[in-house]
Amino acid sequence: MFHKRLYLMATLVIVWLFLVGLLAGCETIGGDSNGSTFPSNTNNSEGRERREPSHTTEASPILELPEIKLPTAPGTAVEKNDQAVIDFSNIQDGYIMAKYLESTDMNIRLLLTMPNGVQYTYSLIPGRDFEAFPLSGGDGAYEVGIFKQAEGTRYSMVLSATLDIVLINEFAPFLRPNQFVNFNQYSDAVRIAAELTQGLATDAFVDRVEAIYNFVISNIEYDVELAETVQTGYIPDIDEVLRRGKGICFDYAALMAAMLRSQGIPTKLVIGYTGELYHAWISVYSEESGWMDNIIFFDGHDWQLMDPTVGANVSSANLMDYIGDGTNYTAKFFY
Repeated sequence: MFHKRLYLMATLVIVWLFLVGLLAGCETIGGDSNGSTFPSNTNNSEGRERREPSHTTEASPILELPEIKLPTAPGTAVEKNDQAVIDFSNIQDGYIMAKYLESTDMNIRLLLTMPNGVQYTYSLIPGRDFEAFPLSGGDGAYEVGIFKQAEGTRYSMVLSATLDIVLINEFAPFLRPNQFVNFNQYSDAVRIAAELTQGLATDAFVDRVEAIYNFVISNIEYDVELAETVQTGYIPDIDEVLRRGKGICFDYAALMAAMLRSQGIPTKLVIGYTGELYHAWISVYSEESGWMDNIIFFDGHDWQLMDPTVGANVSSANLMDYIGDGTNYTAKFFY
């Protein structure tokens, strides 16, 4: 056990240092291996109009908001002590819940190791209620640990658990809210998605995704100032992004993922590289095509590639030249 703790402490430090630059990479998103960047089009200079969702009137059908399956922590299966709690009551639904109980000024991290050995590092805010973390590695054995900062980049283990998980299906982790894709039935993002898709058949996949995609790329501008000042541990607030009309790549991806998930469309928030730079985009599942695991973009006829940050900020004439066949993108983490 002693050696295992040393190993987990070491890997936590390594993973966390690896992720320090995650969001800052969005500042120059689009750079290739030679350091070039794509042309900026943040003013929508090619004539893209800002799109607003329709609003219900006395003559319009009453808007029905979808029922959101929120993550819960019922306490039927937990690992806990006087410092932290890990609730794994609903692991078959693709998530765990965790919270840190004590008051402290030190950083708290949750390390989730997938069945394939890939490690995901999250921040836990002391005193905050339970937060959900997706089991995005599919079926298998997971290790979860909560760590408290001891000094600098050194952390000590507070609580750990090993879980053997069989999901109800492969989509479970990508339909519910979690810490990075955080929404509920009363979120503005959910209401707008419902308005945008009102009247569309539930099997009209292309129409529903197109409506949400076009809204996001037409209404959210790239926030250069935030990209230059964003701090490690930044978590998107999708309704705040909508209110401000600005965001970085993480915000674009989280917002679109939330809107699509609220419509029952399995959607992964993907973090990885574009060239040598960190970036965030989405992957969407359709019954006809399966997981569109690179990036998808609607060219007016077919879904080929989608990156809402790029779609909002690059002229269509240069978009496909930058994206190419998708090999410029390397996925690392799925949320």
